[in-house]
Amino acid sequence: QVQLVESGGGLVQAGGSLRLSCAASGRTFSSYAMGWFRQAPGKEREFVAAISANSLSKYYADSVKGRFTISRDNAKNTVYLQMNSLKPEDTAVYYCAQDRARWRITIHQDDFGAWGQGTQVTVSS
Repeated sequence: QVQLVESGGGLVQAGGSLRLSCAASGRTFSSYAMGWFRQAPGKEREFVAAISANSLSKYYADSVKGRFTISRDNAKNTVYLQMNSLKPEDTAVYYCAQDRARWRITIHQDDFGAWGQGTQVTVSS
């Protein structure tokens, strides 16, 4: 069983930055793609970013491209989401997730089998 624990959320003014972290345990972290998703109040959960097991492939939602950066440290079993130039519309609960299968990259929620509990990000205008 894999466990994912997010941290780093909080309240920030528009234009500010936050760095989310997600620590994984229980399964070989370095073999699986990781993703970040978010869910705003009254909206469905949506894809934000994904990174392959070896960090060579990264995908971003159009809404965050150029502002957010996903990265990972396989030695620390941790994936990060650096969020810059934050906007009020980035306000959401952010979740990290691990792919069900090894050695691929995906952006589809159904392909992710393990999820963290989420961390709240609030961007004030």
